Amino acid sequence: MIDLHTHTTASDGSDSPRELIANAVAAGISTLGLTDHDGTGGWDPAISAVSELTVPFTLIRGAEFSCVHHTPGGVRISLHLLGYLFDPLTPALKDERARLRASRLGRGEAIVTNLVQAGYPISWPRVVEIANGGAVGRPHIGHALVEAGVVASVNDAFAELLSSSSPYYVPKQDMPVLQAIGLIRQAGGVPVIAHPWARSRGKVLDETALAELVEAGMLGIEVDHVDHTSADRIRLRALAGELGVFVTGSSDYHGDRKAVRLGAETTDPDVLERIVELGTGAEPIHSPAR
Repeated sequence: MIDLHTHTTASDGSDSPRELIANAVAAGISTLGLTDHDGTGGWDPAISAVSELTVPFTLIRGAEFSCVHHTPGGVRISLHLLGYLFDPLTPALKDERARLRASRLGRGEAIVTNLVQAGYPISWPRVVEIANGGAVGRPHIGHALVEAGVVASVNDAFAELLSSSSPYYVPKQDMPVLQAIGLIRQAGGVPVIAHPWARSRGKVLDETALAELVEAGMLGIEVDHVDHTSADRIRLRALAGELGVFVTGSSDYHGDRKAVRLGAETTDPDVLERIVELGTGAEPIHSPAR
């Protein structure tokens, strides 16, 4: 099984990078994409864990970038762009990752401040403690809300207090998606849009906008995702064919912070081969047993 979209404690997952690798092996995953939000802090410990495995395993290093697109009518659409096998030391992309992480931190604190002022019994120091050095995100705030007994689950927190329609919500200072595509390509990476029609999360790109992203250099569309309906998967798969890009499938695993299992959605081996061919900024990491 090939799962190309997962998160660790380096961003907003609950598994450490080592735990993620161990859990992926236990789940029967043969190739794993590590794609923490806006950073590469989980790469080195994951590489170390892979080097100790006694089973065949491949790690595809990447990240999930916080992006924004503005429609011709001025509507702001937040989205995520996966970048695979890019060179993390490329200066422009490295600087942008640092800016995005700082933006996440400030945005998280602003959301917590809004919730505290409304009387919810959480605190910013506790949210930072829950993040444990990772890039603070809404799942950490959701965890704090669960811990305080405000909601029953992190999913409930996202559906209510942390949704984009909530009065406590604060948008991130995201990277323009066309800029992100260019920076990933310049760093030898492979840009793939993550869950583009996850309609429950807010406004989504239309087909014209997706075509613009492909024209700018986007190489793939994450089609098989838990947040996509069957009908949307069918249309996205057809659209990818029309636009000449590949399709991926991934779990978007966050450990116990989201109710989805590793390998819930997977990518075809021929697509993985294409990503490896196109990615010139970093090599896949193989276990000694491969």
